[in-house]
Amino acid sequence: MKNFKILIVIFLMHTLITSCVKDDDYGIPDISFTEPIIPQDKITTFKTIKSLYDQAVNSGNSTARIDEDSELYIEGYVVSSDKSGNFFEELIIQNKIDDSSPDNDPRLGFQVVINVSSLSDTYQFGQKVYVKMAGLTIGESSGIIAIGKGDGARVEQIQPAEYKSIIIRSNEIAEIQPKISSIANLTSWDYNTLIKLENMQLNRFELGATFASETIDEYDGIRILESCHTGVSIRMQTSTFSDFKSLIVPQGKGTITGVFGRDYSDDFNVLVVNSSADINFDDIERCDPMELSCGIASVLGTGNLFYEDFEPQKNNKPIVIDGWTNYIEAGTEAWEGYSSTSSNESLGRSARFQCSSSGDDSNIGWLITPAINLDEQEGETLRFKTSNSLADSSFLEILYSLDWDGTEANIDTATWGALSDAYVVKDTDSFVPWFNSGAVDLSCESGTMYIAFKFTGSGQDTFDGIYELDEISVDFVEE
Repeated sequence: MKNFKILIVIFLMHTLITSCVKDDDYGIPDISFTEPIIPQDKITTFKTIKSLYDQAVNSGNSTARIDEDSELYIEGYVVSSDKSGNFFEELIIQNKIDDSSPDNDPRLGFQVVINVSSLSDTYQFGQKVYVKMAGLTIGESSGIIAIGKGDGARVEQIQPAEYKSIIIRSNEIAEIQPKISSIANLTSWDYNTLIKLENMQLNRFELGATFASETIDEYDGIRILESCHTGVSIRMQTSTFSDFKSLIVPQGKGTITGVFGRDYSDDFNVLVVNSSADINFDDIERCDPMELSCGIASVLGTGNLFYEDFEPQKNNKPIVIDGWTNYIEAGTEAWEGYSSTSSNESLGRSARFQCSSSGDDSNIGWLITPAINLDEQEGETLRFKTSNSLADSSFLEILYSLDWDGTEANIDTATWGALSDAYVVKDTDSFVPWFNSGAVDLSCESGTMYIAFKFTGSGQDTFDGIYELDEISVDFVEE
C-alpha cells in the first residue's frame, strides 16, 4: 500500500508538470494580440490635426481640444524608444514610414506625452499605432507639437490608467526609412520625425567629450555636430539619464540618425538619437582643416606691421578698409562696424558679425587681413580680442592661407588652415568680457600669409549667434 501511494504521488506530479508545458521544446508563451479594428472612415490625417491646432493659435488660443464625443483616430508609427533612456515619458510618432509622401500629404510627426516610463516595453520602434483623439488636447511643448490630455491652456500627460486605450498598438512593426537631409534644408515640418544626416562629424573643439557626462551637463549633454559638406552645424542632445551618457562621442565622420526637435527651453534645434548605435562615424578621415601651430610666443616684438581697431568704421555698415577683404560667401550679411555702451559694450568701435533672424538659409562671412610677408622680418605674432552675445551654434574660425592670390573669386579655391593656438571666445564663456587670443606665433612659416576671421552661421534662422572682433595686431621682433 505504501508503494502504491508513492506511485500515485509520482503520477500526479508528472501530470502537473507536463500540463504546464505546451511542447517538448519549452517554447515561449504566445504574446500576440488581436489586431484592433479601427473604422477606416474615422481615421484622419496628421495634417488635419495640425490644421486644427494652427486654427486655434490663429484665433488666439494656445491649444486645440478634440471633442469628447469625437470618433477620430490618427494612424502613425513610433520612431522613438526609451530603451536606452534618451526619451522619457513620451512617444514620438510620424505618419509615414518613408519620405515618399506627395506634397498634399506631407510627412509629419507628433509628440505624445504619457505619464509612464519604459514605454518601449509596449510600443516598439516602428510599431504602427492608432491614437484615439476624443478628448485629447493638441498644443506646443518646447517648441514642437504635442498631444495629450489637458485644457485650453496647456497639454498634460496621459495617465497610466488610460494610455493603452488611447494609444492602440497594431501588430505591424514597420521598417522606418529616415528622411535623408542636409541641416540647412530641415524646417519645422520635420520636427518629431526621423532624420538621417550624412557626412557629419563632431566639432573638433569637442573631441574626446562624452555624450552627457561632462561637468557642464546638468540635465542634457549638448554636442555640436557639423556637416563636412557645408560646415553648417546642429546640436545633438543626450539625456544625463541615458545608459550611454558616459561613452565618448565617436570621433570619425559618417552618418547619424535621430529625431529632429527642439531643446527643452525652445532655444535651438536638436537631434536626439535613440541609442549610441544610431551614430556611425566609422570613417577615421575627418574633414578638419589643416592646422598651423607655432605655439604662443614668449616674447612680443616691439615692431608692428599693422594694427586695426575699427574706430573709423560706420556703425552697422559693412567694414571697408584698404588692403582688407570683407567677403560674403553665403547670405546677405557682412562684417560690420559696431559700437555699444550696454552691459556687453564694445571696445569703442568693433567689428561684428550678426546674422540672427537674417532670413538667410546660410550665413558665411570672411574678414581677411592684408598680406603678411613672413620673409621680411623675424618673430611675427598675431593678437586680437573676441567677444560674443551668445555664439549659439555659430562659429568663428581663425584661418590662414599661403597660396591665396588676394582676389575674392579665388577665396573658395585657396588652401586655408586653422591657427589652432589662437583663443576664440566660446559659447560657454561669459558674454560680457573680451577675451585675448594670446600672442599667436607665426614665425615657423615662411612666404606670404593672409589671415582670415571666418564666421559660419548655424543655418537656423533664430539660432545664429553674434561675434565681435577688435584690436587686431601683427607684430614682429625688431633687430
